[in-house]
Amino acid sequence: MEYEAIIGLEVHAQLLTESKMFCGCSAKYASAPPNTLVCPVDLGLPGALPVINRTAVEYTIMTALALNCSIPEFSRFDRKNYFYPDLMKGYQISQYDLPLSKDGWMTIEVGDQVKRIGIRRVHLEEDTAKLIHRTEPSGKSYSLVDVNRSGVPLMEIVGEPDIRTPEEARLFLVKLRSILRYLGVSTGNMEEGSFRCDANVSLRPVGTTEFGGKVEVKNMNSFRAVYRALEYEIKRQAEVLSRGGRIEQETRGWVEDKGATVSQRTKEYAHDYRYFPEPDLPPLVLSPEWVASLRDRLPELPDAKRDRYMAAFGLSRYDANLLTSSKAVADFFEATVALYPHAKGVANWITTELFRLLNVSGIEIEESKVTPAHLSEMLTLIEKGVISHKIAKTIFDEMFATGKKPAEIVKEKGLGQISGVEELEEAVDQVIASNPQAVADFKSGKEQALAFLVGQVMKLTRGKANPGLVNELLRKKLQG
Repeated sequence: MEYEAIIGLEVHAQLLTESKMFCGCSAKYASAPPNTLVCPVDLGLPGALPVINRTAVEYTIMTALALNCSIPEFSRFDRKNYFYPDLMKGYQISQYDLPLSKDGWMTIEVGDQVKRIGIRRVHLEEDTAKLIHRTEPSGKSYSLVDVNRSGVPLMEIVGEPDIRTPEEARLFLVKLRSILRYLGVSTGNMEEGSFRCDANVSLRPVGTTEFGGKVEVKNMNSFRAVYRALEYEIKRQAEVLSRGGRIEQETRGWVEDKGATVSQRTKEYAHDYRYFPEPDLPPLVLSPEWVASLRDRLPELPDAKRDRYMAAFGLSRYDANLLTSSKAVADFFEATVALYPHAKGVANWITTELFRLLNVSGIEIEESKVTPAHLSEMLTLIEKGVISHKIAKTIFDEMFATGKKPAEIVKEKGLGQISGVEELEEAVDQVIASNPQAVADFKSGKEQALAFLVGQVMKLTRGKANPGLVNELLRKKLQG
């Protein structure tokens, strides 16, 4: 039997606030010594009362608006009760039936098709402490608790089960992270734990509408891990069903080294958490005027920027998508175009040579030694005929490695284009004399022979000859 996968993603994103969700402790815990950014609120000590972080609420609503959610006028926090060593109070302050937003959507591009993925809700909660598991050489195992992360604002984006393939899940996460970075509300770094994803996966026979047994998959810390874990889980469930088995509702963890999911625990239901309204926090009344002021703060988002690039610069949808996939890339592109107003040329260099070098180096564009000023200067040198396109690639590689200016590299390495007629005539005459068959082919009407001869001149001059002038000189000599 052929099965269809039903996938829904739950994404947790730490918010870029200065302080924690319900206290004044710093949220910048990453490099702090263990258990130094804590207070009675984080530790759940008796009598400690939480206070809502306004910025975290604003960031969550801005994200919800960017995801086309509706914002109710009334919201509240709830207690989610469960007992783990990383949950200091024995409960988590979260949201349940009255979240900050609901009923949104986001689109992804799957091939040449645009698909809408529903967003059930975007709500706000607090992060847990961090457990560090260790095993001594003797084999003794133990766990340490670092409370620094406890209470950091955590936004949860709950997607509808509209995803059907691991690739769609990857595209959803990439697009969502891009939106969060455009908004400036989260770093979106999966490896650092500030952008975490759980996936709910079930299978059903193709053509049916009822959902099958649902499995939640956790511990995926990269887009690649999400893709592989979903691929594995779909295959595993299909094999179980094909044998006449039944998929139990459970939580499974992805083990990267094994390339497999493993059972962790029986999946909880909402009633297991015994939600009830948080008695120490007042409800939130979100006036339409305040929500409108937050909407006004939204930046131009990836889809709108893509459409503007296509309309204003005449870029293809493919190139516009590449240039707007990251706010940093879009900013680099626009800064370069402001200095060198030929958008298509700028786009070509960014999406080919710069992306190639960034990929090889494993760095982001913000870390690149090539700046918009560097690229615009190099493109100007090409336009003025100072350097050829071929030499420009050599210069670009050098710029990327050293951060030197293009003109400086040209001067140091003697890479200026040869545009003097007398200097080029010598090379042209040498190539004509050395390639009698190509000369004969051209004179017999084979136009492609000229391209071969131009290439030989470029090779002889190590790419420094002006190709247009070489073409002109060859034609003149061969037709004269």
